[in-house]
Amino acid sequence: MRSLILSIALLAIACGPGPAPKKKTSTGAPQPKSPPGVQLGIASWYGGKHHGGPTASGETFDKNAMTAAHRTLKMGTRVRVTRKKNRRSVVVRINDRGPYSKGRIIDLSEAAARALDMLDDGIAQVRVEVLK
Repeated sequence: MRSLILSIALLAIACGPGPAPKKKTSTGAPQPKSPPGVQLGIASWYGGKHHGGPTASGETFDKNAMTAAHRTLKMGTRVRVTRKKNRRSVVVRINDRGPYSKGRIIDLSEAAARALDMLDDGIAQVRVEVLK
């Protein structure tokens, strides 16, 4: 019996620990690959105290306009934002930089968030598609 245990232990040492476990996302599900020009992630919205202030593009922020902030897209780029929960979509123009909260991909104006029915939730899972 002792020799069997010793043999198993030596075999385990010789074979190594085996493959590393696969990393999971925060939801435990694999993240789907997005086609070019499409991002999947979390949107937030801003308005209120920012209304009337400057944007990164130099224009005045209007919480009632269909605009958004994005970290990298060129100013003036138009994107379609679709909320996954209710499939509502809106076309917005990028005129600001942000969002500055970790894990978010776009910051929508209050009007755009209202159109997606996400004002109360504050954030929403969305698909952002660059329009040509």
